[in-house]
Amino acid sequence: MADYDYIIIGAGSAGCILADRLSASGRHKVLVLEAGGRGRSPWIALPLGYGKTFHDPAVNWQYQTEPEDALAGRTGYWPRGKGVGGSGAINALVYARGLPHDFDDWAVAGWDWDTVRETYDAMETQVAPDGSRTGKGPLHVQDVSDQIHRANRHFFAAANELGLPSTTNINGAKNEGAAVYQINTSGGRRMHSARAFLTPALKRPNVTLMTHAFVERIVFEGRRATAVQFRHKGRQITLNADREIILSAGAVTSPRILQLSGIGPADLLKDLGITPVLAAPHVGGNLQDHLGINYYFRATEPTLNNMLAPFHGKVRAALQYAFTRRGPLALSVNQCGGYFRSSPELARPDQQLYFNPVTYTTSPNGRRSVIKPDPFAGFIISFQPSRPTSRGRVDIRVNDPNAAPLIRPHSLSTDEDRAQVVAGALLCQKLINTNALKQLVERAIDPDLRVMQPDEILSDFRVRCGTVFHPVGTCRMGEEAATSVVDPKLKVHGIEGLRVVDASVFPNITSGNTNAPTMMLAYRAADLILGDS
Repeated sequence: MADYDYIIIGAGSAGCILADRLSASGRHKVLVLEAGGRGRSPWIALPLGYGKTFHDPAVNWQYQTEPEDALAGRTGYWPRGKGVGGSGAINALVYARGLPHDFDDWAVAGWDWDTVRETYDAMETQVAPDGSRTGKGPLHVQDVSDQIHRANRHFFAAANELGLPSTTNINGAKNEGAAVYQINTSGGRRMHSARAFLTPALKRPNVTLMTHAFVERIVFEGRRATAVQFRHKGRQITLNADREIILSAGAVTSPRILQLSGIGPADLLKDLGITPVLAAPHVGGNLQDHLGINYYFRATEPTLNNMLAPFHGKVRAALQYAFTRRGPLALSVNQCGGYFRSSPELARPDQQLYFNPVTYTTSPNGRRSVIKPDPFAGFIISFQPSRPTSRGRVDIRVNDPNAAPLIRPHSLSTDEDRAQVVAGALLCQKLINTNALKQLVERAIDPDLRVMQPDEILSDFRVRCGTVFHPVGTCRMGEEAATSVVDPKLKVHGIEGLRVVDASVFPNITSGNTNAPTMMLAYRAADLILGDS
């Protein structure tokens, strides 16, 4: 008799949802293995606390990419969640479903927009500023438009001055234009999938969570996945799954575990002394990510800097949060932004913008923290091209589960991506040069976007851009094994008893932040898994 019906590898945004939904009937015995800890840091619960977790090795794997010639030879810092809640426990909380056309290239696999939208509706409860609620899902998504800093009004005025659209809900029917970002919080605390789904699931006797359980490989009998080998408290343990093993370790770690287990590019595996169970060249490929850049300005009126830089301001904000669960500590630093077209001739939005009433340029380079803003009034305008066409890879370096991954994003490797960078920056340039935003600018903190030419924009982007922390696609979904890793039901092609359910299966990246689509994917995947059982 097997130890469990389902073994889920990873208690992140996807794994927590699977644990809840697969165990809800009480018929199935579910084990969740998490390499990190329980995720009980107070900085996780505090919405603005991600400024502290951004470099905390206790809750963050702190990955590094390989140097990239296209980015001036720089390596990239890739924070990934280490602990219960995964990257959803340390992200900036912006909740973005994605745009309907994002799922056109998922539709062939049965993940069309209508199906996706129904899944979102079932999963969510929308919370209005007055506390009224729409929907009955476990995941709370909050409209915080009544709490944002008043400096944001200049951003909306600038968009209006340019004739750009605005919307009250980027996740609604009218999703294009200047908006206040919704965030997944409840009662002023982070509402990640661990809180919404795993915490109630753990009250059931048929759910077991093991933390500090570092998975080394999946065990096969022929081409059927039967068990998981992992290390826990210094011991190597192997536990069996009767029905399925579900890999939900994320876009960086899921392909690594597959490769360490013998599923991946055959030549790579053989070179590293791993006997292939299945030659699967696309495992680790199709890596996509959003690249973004910030432009910093000193402001002519108070911003969040004035509230959070002084010690007395921090105390005031902490007291406000303690007694009301409101205020700047209850929000994301990404307060406003939205989806925009860089040119009115485009059929759909191609850029996501952010307007943040805070700067943190005086923090050490590479370790900027939103908890330590500048001692002067300032703000940021930034952008990310929504649908990059560059494709990279994640691979193992050696036959050692403890070794850091080989992450090669291949950033800006297409003419289209380079053109999109210039287009996004020129849109931000138009905004910052409006009368509405001119009155907020005291001066630019170099480089000065207001006067940059296209060649300067691209050169600067190569030197200063960075990931927006949305890696996806490394175990892509598709109907054919020749071009993908998992089928539309997320089963690994050519293997029985094994699925991948996380952002790694995205065929293509969505236009915005990827945590919401990852949770949606897991919510629907649970129905597919239970349907097959």
